[in-house]
Amino acid sequence: MTPYAEGWEMQRELTRRRKRDEIPDTFLLCEHPPVYTLGRAAKDASNLGAGEEYLRSLGAEVFWIDRGGDVTFHGPGQLVGYPILRLKVHDTHAYLRELEEVVIRTLSDYGLEGWRHPDYTGVWVEENKICAIGVKFSSGWITSHGFALNVKTDLSWFERVTPCGIREHGVTSLQRELDRDVTLTSVEERITAHFLESFG
Repeated sequence: MTPYAEGWEMQRELTRRRKRDEIPDTFLLCEHPPVYTLGRAAKDASNLGAGEEYLRSLGAEVFWIDRGGDVTFHGPGQLVGYPILRLKVHDTHAYLRELEEVVIRTLSDYGLEGWRHPDYTGVWVEENKICAIGVKFSSGWITSHGFALNVKTDLSWFERVTPCGIREHGVTSLQRELDRDVTLTSVEERITAHFLESFG
């Protein structure tokens, strides 16, 4: 469980070190306490529901950050992945599709069919989003930020905002789809295996 500000600063430091080739490619996995983050596509607070102060009054932090995408929620029961990679293939769309593929393969291990929406980045199960993706590409083709997979997340947090600015679809979790408890440890093992398959 990593406070968001601490995780964000860790990413920035690792990105600086990766640019200088002081560290190899690195893959961070963590959980965050309740926090709403707004990416570069969030031009204003229109998707923040009743607003920042209200969300803070519920016990959540709010950060305006430097990844792509709009507003999303991170919290307990959600597995968040931050790849700090130097991309060998300089194709941002291919990288996003590969991140989606890692999650789709992980869902398949649990008997769920994940799919890509033609209009939105992320991974879906039926008509609901189960994994949000928002990344940053720094000079030298270094990636940061990443994905947030709802494993056993309290989904009511999403009802207070318009997740990713998408009004016509809801959100879901592995636990909801499987109707049973799922441990983050088991999902972490599977997603790490598939990440290694994709990125070496």
